[in-house]
Amino acid sequence: MSDFIKHECGIALIRLRKPLEYYIEKYGSPAYAARKMYLLMEKQKNRGQDGAGIANIKIHQQPGSKYISRYRSVNKDPIADIFGKIDKKYMKASKIGGELYNDANWLRENSAFTGQLWLGHLRYGTHGKNSIENCHPILRQNNWRSRSLALAGNFNMTNVEELVEILIDLGQHPKEKSDTVTVMEKIGHFLDEENQRLFDKYKFQYSNKEIANIIAEELDLTHVLQKACRDFDGGYAMAGLTGSGSAFVARDPSGIRPAYFYTDEEVIVVASEKPAIKTAFDVDYDQIEEIKPGHALVIDRDGNFKQNQFIETLEKKSCSFERIYFSRGTDPDIYKERKELGRLLVPEVLKAVDYDLENTVFSFIPNTAETAFLGMIEGIEEHIAKERLKALEGKKTKISAKELMHLKPRVEKLVIKDVKMRTFITDDASRDDLVSHVYDSTYEVIKKGIDTLVIIDDSIVRGTTLEKSILTLIGRLQPKKVVVTSSAPQIRYPDCYGIDMSKMHEFVAFRALLGLLEDTGKRNLLDEAYFKCQENKDAVAPPNFVQALYKEFTAQEITDKIAEIVKPESMTAELEVIFQSIENLHKAIPNHLGDWYFTGDFPTNGGHKVVNKAFSNFMEGKKVRAY
Repeated sequence: MSDFIKHECGIALIRLRKPLEYYIEKYGSPAYAARKMYLLMEKQKNRGQDGAGIANIKIHQQPGSKYISRYRSVNKDPIADIFGKIDKKYMKASKIGGELYNDANWLRENSAFTGQLWLGHLRYGTHGKNSIENCHPILRQNNWRSRSLALAGNFNMTNVEELVEILIDLGQHPKEKSDTVTVMEKIGHFLDEENQRLFDKYKFQYSNKEIANIIAEELDLTHVLQKACRDFDGGYAMAGLTGSGSAFVARDPSGIRPAYFYTDEEVIVVASEKPAIKTAFDVDYDQIEEIKPGHALVIDRDGNFKQNQFIETLEKKSCSFERIYFSRGTDPDIYKERKELGRLLVPEVLKAVDYDLENTVFSFIPNTAETAFLGMIEGIEEHIAKERLKALEGKKTKISAKELMHLKPRVEKLVIKDVKMRTFITDDASRDDLVSHVYDSTYEVIKKGIDTLVIIDDSIVRGTTLEKSILTLIGRLQPKKVVVTSSAPQIRYPDCYGIDMSKMHEFVAFRALLGLLEDTGKRNLLDEAYFKCQENKDAVAPPNFVQALYKEFTAQEITDKIAEIVKPESMTAELEVIFQSIENLHKAIPNHLGDWYFTGDFPTNGGHKVVNKAFSNFMEGKKVRAY
């Protein structure tokens, strides 16, 4: 992606299903789980740049001994920082224990991070300061082990203020208004309630000490989630560990945020991406399952698991942007989808270059667009093969038979991200000049004034990098024409479920809409939409009032206006922009239909509230998040 946007957080969970002795004997080290967790997190490093955290639970620890360990870091390389500290713990235990280092009982008593339950988190903050306190897992500790909770998640809630009011009505005093605090405290409240329910059930039959063990065995986490999550509006994949050794990973009812799991007789593993599990445990992709929307993978203290529904499911709207950009392309399904997105652009690209492939050069904007680029080139090659077949059959072709004899797509790596520039200069003109040199190009491979250059990007969000850097650079190559293609449709609306795309005025598609409204004398429609947003701001299920503004124009009209906006003044070549269609998006990614940032069809009521608020913020000149 040429425009920088923040990613989503990542989660990783491991439950060892055998005693520690088993892993020491089979794998020769008590660090088996730590090594696997390290791999799970490293292979999801793309999901976390601000910080990371680890929590570990020892299930059968004796009273008076520490049973929860946690490290968090906001260092430059937080994963390495955390596991470096854990490794030092092991090394220290090895020196102190000597021969006892491979004694599981001794290790449980004397070394941290030797428990059966592991929870890891990678933070890519869309909101809040980059501090230890904002890193997961977060803890809610209690002297009753079954009331203690470690929580980590990939989530954003659209109704935080409403959730805070619910907590206040429950008698709590939230320390801040954030979705992390409200989610933790809401789950924690109903975890306390479940503990109390079981205590009341057995208080006349057993001693308090006996009841504590019974609660640990009978704790119903599905029941806790049913009560805690019924008011949540947002996208989430969140994992929790109780101090007594049970765990859950819950996914939102629309399946917006991803979560996958693998189990065998040794482990239960959960991660935000399949390739992480595949690599860490060397298993086949067909052995990795998706946690169903509205369901939780619930693991009891004995290591048994079930996938239980905890909330009414909605139409599955798993995030397509996850597939286009965020997740690793090593997932075979994502790889195929991205290639297909590129292939489906070919008919429009051929029209844009007037079928003159001999004088067309194809390239991509590094690096996530490379797979879509491969699909586009395969589509071009298929077109050439079909034209050759027509020529052999004596049929009319769009390319001369002579050209077809030797024709193949001209592929060059033209745009290279040379260095990572930091915009430490505050003067706008100076900063723009600096940004224009972030990318560099391969020179003298374009026939000046003759060649058309086709560049594919996976998505165009703000268009600023395209205008200030890439197109300025390409313009210096002096092609006859430049065709910029996006494997994603126009991004028109904010995302409020995990991605940092929340301010309406930043989208180049919205700026194009504003330009068209101005050009056609329809700017008054903005005021009408704003009035409707204000009139319905307290509605439970408001419509998306911004959609009506886009319906005033065709997708092509908006695309043409975007081309006007992003074309640098210095560029003399003709510029055409091509976006993926919604129809082709769903054709390429049929099992992940979340497309609200493209269509405005949000899967929750909170999504519509956010887009209306984002538009209202724009109209009021407020450059703040809408949730």
